[in-house]
Amino acid sequence: MSEPIKKQPNSYYCFICGVRNDASLRVRFYDVTSDEGQPETLARFTGKTDHQGYPGRMHGGVATGVLDETIGRAINTVNFEDEPTIWGVAVELSVRFHKPVPLDTELTARGRITRERRRLFEGTGEIYLPDGTVAVSAEGRYMKLDLDQISDVDPESLGWRVYED
Repeated sequence: MSEPIKKQPNSYYCFICGVRNDASLRVRFYDVTSDEGQPETLARFTGKTDHQGYPGRMHGGVATGVLDETIGRAINTVNFEDEPTIWGVAVELSVRFHKPVPLDTELTARGRITRERRRLFEGTGEIYLPDGTVAVSAEGRYMKLDLDQISDVDPESLGWRVYED
């Protein structure tokens, strides 16, 4: 797997990537190129007790949230703008759980676009265990929306694009 090309922004209060949300996973997202030379989003994260379902295991809804955002952010890997304004908003998401997702272990997820149209795109993604085994996989359809179409709150005032680690 390739090394990160560019870090994508986080926000302050997102449950998945928020750097000021105590319950957040604080996922870090990067633009990368797959071994096959295709653009992908790489996510790195470590689940905490706050993200637990069964003891020592990440809740399936939290794992789903990671894949939702990883695939949804893949639109930024093909739109090579310095500051992305178009984001993927899930229309449909199908998730398959293969192995338990451990807590307190750094994990990675990868997402990519498999089909792109004018207003929609389709993508796939996986959460990988440290040994490279796929723990969770997903495929979904996403609508391309500008930030001002997603929320009527000024995103800059809420710390939408921050690059803290």
